[in-house]
Order: sequence, then structure tokens, then C-alpha cells
Amino acid sequence: MPTASADLPLDETCPLLHDRNLEAQAPAQAEPTPIPRGQLAALCTVRIVEPIAFTQLFPYVNEFMSDLHLTDDPSRVGFYSGLVESAFAVAQLSSIYQWARLSDVIGRRPVVLVGILGIAATTLMFGLSKSLAVVLVTRCIGGLASGNIAVIHSVLGEITDASNQADAFPIYGLIWPLGSIVGPLIGGSFSHPADKYPQFFDHEFWREYPYFLPCLIAAIIAITGVILGFAFLEETLPSKRKRSGEKYSSTSDGVRNANSSPDIPLDLKQLLSLPIIWALSMSGFALSFLGTAFDVVFVLFCYSSVDSGGLAFSASEIGYSLAASGTISAAIQIFIMSYLLRTFDCAKMYNFCMGLWPYTYIALPILNVIARRGIDGETGQMDAYTTATLWIGIAVVLALSRVGALAYSLSMILIKDNAPSPASLGQSNGIVQFAMCSARSFAPFLVSSLFALSIDNNILGGYLWVVVMASLAYFSTAISRKISLHSKKTVP
Repeated sequence: MPTASADLPLDETCPLLHDRNLEAQAPAQAEPTPIPRGQLAALCTVRIVEPIAFTQLFPYVNEFMSDLHLTDDPSRVGFYSGLVESAFAVAQLSSIYQWARLSDVIGRRPVVLVGILGIAATTLMFGLSKSLAVVLVTRCIGGLASGNIAVIHSVLGEITDASNQADAFPIYGLIWPLGSIVGPLIGGSFSHPADKYPQFFDHEFWREYPYFLPCLIAAIIAITGVILGFAFLEETLPSKRKRSGEKYSSTSDGVRNANSSPDIPLDLKQLLSLPIIWALSMSGFALSFLGTAFDVVFVLFCYSSVDSGGLAFSASEIGYSLAASGTISAAIQIFIMSYLLRTFDCAKMYNFCMGLWPYTYIALPILNVIARRGIDGETGQMDAYTTATLWIGIAVVLALSRVGALAYSLSMILIKDNAPSPASLGQSNGIVQFAMCSARSFAPFLVSSLFALSIDNNILGGYLWVVVMASLAYFSTAISRKISLHSKKTVP
């Protein structure tokens, strides 16, 4: 009678009941840990505060600087706009580590709530500013308060584990695009309310402070986030968590496993000696510089007159453009990103995204060419066909920039997959994020100065900034290609 030995060679290392024993010993596949929806919702609420507060001033910041009468030359307004935006980023960079360190001592919850409250207060102060000095001080304090972003990311990691993060992280990842849609709409729609909505705001106060209303709305959203966070956001720091019931058992298990790991984290010098970490850091620096510079120069380009090489858009039109950019970004994350991750290798996708940035910058002057050809010589207005063509062109340029910006998400995955050990994952993330924040701190000031220099001196027809930025974007692709040489494959 046939037995298992008929199919398997008989020796002492191969049991007769081989298949059945393996099936009996195989552990059942663990069910995904339920996502703490209340906590995630509260976290997303406080997370959306920063992008709204940060982007709501973009549509009107050039008008704001012009109203302060800092210069008689309209082309130099961009210099001061870039200075204002860089002040926020520099202050945020200087406070990221301090907030994170403080949260390890007093807990995540108070740091998150105090930071959001600080954003609310400084946003109100910004709307009431009447001098460049006050504007810079309020933006610096706001940047210091926004340094708690790393702590918010830590909370997300502590309420999720490997079994449910694939569902939680995309939801969390949509918050910035959503905020970048809402923020510019608020700024563009509610600046100068006395002129736009005289039936409600025809008062001397709103004429004296024409940019206070969008700041007030952003501050109300921030205060709402503080209230909801205070009511629903619970402490997640393991050392501060109440032990009765151990509410986040999955997270606690993950913490215990991490603590019990024999892996010793590498120090900064050792991590930077790894080719993949160095390549991710340098490419992350280039990505953040190109992405931040584009966001700044796109607003300057839209605000500048057509004769100066821009589009002469109003604050409302700039707001709609930025909102469209956020919509495109959200749509890509929702409908395309998961398919791309399942189909293509992350390093190759990262290189593709970085390769789009030169074309993104080169495409901007084409929009000005469209605007120039469609302006009526008598009325100074664009005809309907030119307007439609121009907005289609804007959509194409913004789509290029948002696909290029997918490299941010891909960078996080590459860091996770290529960290030398689980114990070094946090430091690996920190190195790359610090590089990105460093670029973000000076990119607005540098690109706005370059833009003003190009226009003032009519260098290369006023398009020196295009040549410089496209060239930098091209050279950054050489850095990103090094990632493919050292990265682990993410798909078979």
C-alpha cells in the first residue's frame, strides 16, 4: 500500500507525515490590527492645521509685501516674499529636534497641542502685521511652533503597526494635499473682503487689515484642531501610557519587540558612510529644494505681469491654481499610487519622478508665450480661447510637478526598506528629513532673489531663473540614479 515514502526519499531527516506536520505546525495568518479610528481622525485634524496655515498666504503674500511699500520696484517684491517664506522654514528646522526630544520627556499629546495653539496665535498676528519686522517675527514663531510635525508623525507610528499601516498611512498622507487645496482657496477667496464682499465686510477694519480674514479662518481651524485634539487625542508615548488595559496592544507589542532587539543603532557617522543613506540624503536635499522652489516661483510667475514674463493673475486666480495643484496631488495618491507601488520598483519610480523636474521648469515660460499671443492690444484682456488654452497648460505643468513630488512618498519607502536595521530606522529618517528641511529653509529666498535678478536685469530675456533651475534639476537626476545602484528591489 503506498505511503508517504513513495513520494519522498526515506531517510531519518524526512518524516513520513511531512506535509501534515507542516500544516499542523504552520501558524494561522494574523488578522490585521484594527485601526484606532478615533485617534487617527483626531491626528488628521491636528495635522491639517499646518498646511492650511502655511499655504493660505501664498495667493496674497506678494500683494501683502507690495502694500508694505518695501520697494518701488514691483519686480523686487518677490525678494521679500521669499524672505518671509524662508523665515518660517528656518525656524521650523531649528525646532524639530527640540520638540521631538521634549515629547520623549513630557509626552506627545501636550507637545502636539501646544504647537497647534502656537500656529493659531501666530497666524492671527500675521494678519494684523503692518511692517516687515512684525511679519518676520510672526513667521519665525509660527515656524518654531510647527516644528512638532515630527512628533505628529511619531504618534501615527505609535497607533499603527505593520498589519494596518498600509491602510492608515495613505489616509494620513492625503492630509497635506487636502490642506494645500483648502489653504490657497481661503487665502485667495477671503483676502480684501471689503472689496469682494462689501455687503458683509464694508468696515474700516477690514480695509485697514485686508489679509486678516483668511488668517482668522485659518486660526479658527487651528483652534478647532486643538479642541478636538484635547478631547479625543490620547497619549501614545509608551512610558506615559496608562497600563490599565494597555489600550494599544499592537503598538505596545511593537515597542517591546523593538526594545528587546539585540540590534544596536548606528551612529551618525556610520549611517552617512552607507552609500544608500548618503544618496537618499543628497537626493532628498535636491528634491526638497526643487519642489519648494517651484511652489514659490510658480506664485511669483503667476503674479508678475505678462510683459515681465508672468501671467498677471489675481490673488483669487493664484489661489485657484494652487488648489488645482492640491487636487491633482490628492487624485494621484488616491487612484494611482497604490497601483504604481505594486507594479514598479520604488527606486526606478523615484528616478522617473526626479527626471520630470527639468521639464516642469522649462514648461513655465511656454505659459507666458500663450498669454502674450492671446492678449488683445486694445483691451489688454485675453480672449476666451487663449484663457482656456492657458488653464490647460497650467494643469499640465502642475500635473508634472505633482508627479515629480511623488518622490517624497517614495523616499519614505526607500528609507524604510534600506535602513541598515530596525534600530537605525529612526535615525535614517531623521538624516534624510533634516536634509529636506535644510533645503526648504533657503530655497524660497534663493529662488525669489534669482527671479528678481532675472527680471530686473532682463538676463536671458528675464528667464535666467528657468535656465538655472532646469540645470539644477537635470544635475539632481544624476544623484538620484545612485539610489538604484544601492537600493533593495521593492518588486520581484
